[in-house]
Amino acid sequence: MRASVESKCPCGSGLRAIRCCSLNPDDFPAGGASQHLKPIIERAFTAQQRGEIQVAERLCLEVLELAPTQSGPLTLLYEIRRSEGKTAAAEALLRRVVTFEQNNYAATHELALLLLSKRALQEAEVHARNLVRLEPEDPRSHNVLGLVLTEANRPQVGEYHYRKVLELSERRDPVLLANLAWNLRAQGRMDEARALYREAVDAEPNIREYQLGWARLEEADRQLDASAEILDRAEAHWPHDPGLLLARATLLGRLKRYDEALNLIDNLSTLPGKEILGPNELSEKGRLLDQMGRYDDAFTAFEEGKRLFRELSRHSYADAPAAKLMRRLRLFFTASRVRILPRASLRAGTAQPIFVVGFPRSGTTLMEQTLSSHPRIVAGDELSFINDLTGLMPRMWNSPLAYPEALAELWMGDHHSGLDDLRDHYLRRVEQSGLLMPEAKWFTDKMPLNETHLGLISLIFPKSPIVHVIRHPLDVMVSAMSSHFSHGFFCSSALESAARHYVRVMDLVDAYLAELDLRYMRVRYEDVVSDQEKTIRAVFDFIGEEFDPRCLSFHDNRRFARTASYAQVTEPLYDRSRYRYRNYLRQLQPVLPILRGHIERLGYEV
Repeated sequence: MRASVESKCPCGSGLRAIRCCSLNPDDFPAGGASQHLKPIIERAFTAQQRGEIQVAERLCLEVLELAPTQSGPLTLLYEIRRSEGKTAAAEALLRRVVTFEQNNYAATHELALLLLSKRALQEAEVHARNLVRLEPEDPRSHNVLGLVLTEANRPQVGEYHYRKVLELSERRDPVLLANLAWNLRAQGRMDEARALYREAVDAEPNIREYQLGWARLEEADRQLDASAEILDRAEAHWPHDPGLLLARATLLGRLKRYDEALNLIDNLSTLPGKEILGPNELSEKGRLLDQMGRYDDAFTAFEEGKRLFRELSRHSYADAPAAKLMRRLRLFFTASRVRILPRASLRAGTAQPIFVVGFPRSGTTLMEQTLSSHPRIVAGDELSFINDLTGLMPRMWNSPLAYPEALAELWMGDHHSGLDDLRDHYLRRVEQSGLLMPEAKWFTDKMPLNETHLGLISLIFPKSPIVHVIRHPLDVMVSAMSSHFSHGFFCSSALESAARHYVRVMDLVDAYLAELDLRYMRVRYEDVVSDQEKTIRAVFDFIGEEFDPRCLSFHDNRRFARTASYAQVTEPLYDRSRYRYRNYLRQLQPVLPILRGHIERLGYEV
């Protein structure tokens, strides 16, 4: 009954592919094992308890060859593969357990955490929400959902679930306090976060994660001396901790002590058990080398960081889904079709969105910091709500179609006001995020690549200004190589895929501009740098808001920007990032043919 070696599944489970990743569940209903297999299952668990792992493994494989949906042997084989470090096999087996036993709390909890560790946040959220449905009064359910939502840039909703854990728990667990502190940091509520870190460290001073989180908070809040003091105390207890050393290197980089920072990162690979630098360490090393003018070495570090990111996360550009979505959007949002679609009305008495759009690393954070320095504009940061609506509308309207085709339901009498419903859902989510302040007339929505959904935005908020920040495409590519972001179908996992996705997005924007009536302004990052006041005054004229001189001192804006640019926007305007691609022209040669058309159309040159 044992699976043959030749037909074993590539995932490494030890099962045949037809009984593993290529399994058709309809052929084997869950719970369909016959009685004569139960003694074998019991023997497998007994063998595991005795430490006879090979025997337990063999018995599991025998049972699953005959009854591949049995959760007991699947769970046991998962534990065996996980202990062996076979992560792909362990994940495949755990997914199968959750598929066949959707009410299995323990397996769902473990899968949600596994997906969170991989930053597969959208999928992790599905399982985290199911945990709350299964056990709404279990603090662990709310804790996992809080973790996922915080990492998915929805910290306000994540905070609710952390508070729920405190309500359901018998004590103020320091782990929870540190998690909540990280969440509040993401919201820019630095004093509250600082107090929670202090409480967590006072309760358990020997937990390095609390010290590390606190030090990072102080660095992000520009309290560099306080960050250094915390790191000093932590390194006295954990002198060779990679996370602490990387935090120290980041701090030294902000202090422009580049040689010291670089030596620290290089020494990380000499630590016992470390061997190589990880993706984040390589990215930080590349940024330091860039500041030092060692451009060839910097790009080598960026490329190696990307390679390791792809290898460890198993995330690469989703080329086919990206191309399919862009094609469907272009086919749907045509002038003739949109002309006969309704528009949402303006909801009076509430702040309205300013959509700051642009490819990641184009200068959108700089623009948001500038706009939110105005007393009547609140920074919304990266709001996922427009993208959320694309998944919500088919369910809201009971449509058999997906977005964007589901918008055809608006021609039906019972859905003619459907865009008002989407508008209200969006504004309700904004209100839950605490952005609709009484004194504010506007709030910004700076979700990267929202320009993909300009058609939808024009229907829901036809009077809202859209500020599209562009930058030399080759500069964007350099910045994309120096950062890890998941936006855009993981396009930044490699140089060529970042360029391909950039072209797809800009082609789609051109199509929107040709077909739709948009309240749209294109702003060049380079113009902000070269003539700041003239450019920003023009932006405020476009928005219809009076210019405020404080907006020219955006670096005095005390809000924390939740992006990789958080450190740059705390400094006065500088031009060292303008046309930095010139230092990397040799490395950028592979994407010049991809980008040249848009470089010329946008008025740039190489």
